[in-house]
Order: sequence, then C-alpha cells, then structure tokens
Amino acid sequence: MLNRRGFVAWWAGASLALAALTGHAQSQEAPDALIQRLSDDVLQTIKQDKAVQAGSLPRIMELVDAKIMPHVNFRRMTALTVGRYWRQATPEQQQRLQEEFKQLLIRSYAGAVNQVRDYQVVVKPLRANPEDKEVIVRTEVRAGKEPVQLDYRLEKTPNGWKIYDVNVLGIWLVENYRSSFAQEIGQHGIDGLIARLAERNRSGAAGNGATNASANGRS
Repeated sequence: MLNRRGFVAWWAGASLALAALTGHAQSQEAPDALIQRLSDDVLQTIKQDKAVQAGSLPRIMELVDAKIMPHVNFRRMTALTVGRYWRQATPEQQQRLQEEFKQLLIRSYAGAVNQVRDYQVVVKPLRANPEDKEVIVRTEVRAGKEPVQLDYRLEKTPNGWKIYDVNVLGIWLVENYRSSFAQEIGQHGIDGLIARLAERNRSGAAGNGATNASANGRS
C-alpha cells in the first residue's frame, strides 16, 4: 500500500489528469475557487468510477485527452521542464515531448487511486492581487494526523486560469524533472530524451508516485 507521501504524489498527477470534470465556464472563476472545485470533482469522480479507482490507464488517459487541456497549460509545463533545450526542439519534437511527458506523469500516479476515499483537500486563503497574472494556490491534503502540502502554480489566460506546475511536499514537479531531462539531452540529444521517455512508458517503469520520480528520472 502506498504511504501518505505516495498518495499526495499521485494526487498531483490526478489533479492534472482529471481536472476538468464539469462543464462550467471557467473564465470568471478565481484561481483558488477553481482548485477547490477541481479537487472536489476529482474526489467525487474517483468515488464513482470503478475503472478510475482500479487505476485503469486507458480510462485515465481517456479523461486526460478529453478534459485536461481546458485547465492545464501542458505545453508550458513541458517547456519549463525541458528548459533551454525547448527552443532548440522542432515542432514535431516539442509535440512528442509533450505526449511522452504526459504519459510518464499519468503512469507514475495512476496506481494510487484507490487510496483517496478518505482524503480531503482544503484550499488555503489566496495571497494575490486582483491584477496578478500568475499566482500560487496553496492547499492541504488532510487524512490522518498531519496535513500534507500540495500547491499549484497558475497563469491567467483569456480562457481562464491554467495550471502549469505542482508542488508536492516542497518539491515542484517541473524542477524535479528538469535536471534529469537536461542530463539526458546533454548525453543523447532531444531525440534521445524522447526515446528514453517512450521506453519508460512502454515498460511501465515510471514507478508509483513522485517519491520515485527523481530516481526514475535518473535511471
């Protein structure tokens, strides 16, 4: 069974993968209200969907492909993770990097779905000015004795607020993967990183949760 850290690591991926589960217009929604609603939606969906509870990758991928883009700027997330090499990548390479990185995250976090039933996500008061274009929404995942930190970076766009990074227990997802991606590109080029991600996705060797992310990234 996954420990609490493993669950919260999964929650970061689930919040990205299952974010848009209602049809409400998002353009006028405050970022903290958005995160609270999405968190509630995720929990409710997991409780009702047996395939998602079982960690079904096809089902989770189906939800990602249908629902993720309205709420997550995955292109920016991937670009930040790849770092300075992103500008050197061709459009085709950029697309492949996004696809493989998305699968990596989903495979990493899909196995912990059955841990979430007794968890609650509480959004902390937002510290931001009305004119801010980027904010951090801080939350706590509560279950057991101690709450666990889970924060989101969001940017304001014409289509509403979009998530582009997630912080699990003080570790930002983008930063966590950036060094291993840079090392792989430095040794084998952009195509080498794409091939490495594709290999890991095929073998299912991404591991369970962000607690394994660093080790997997260096493997």
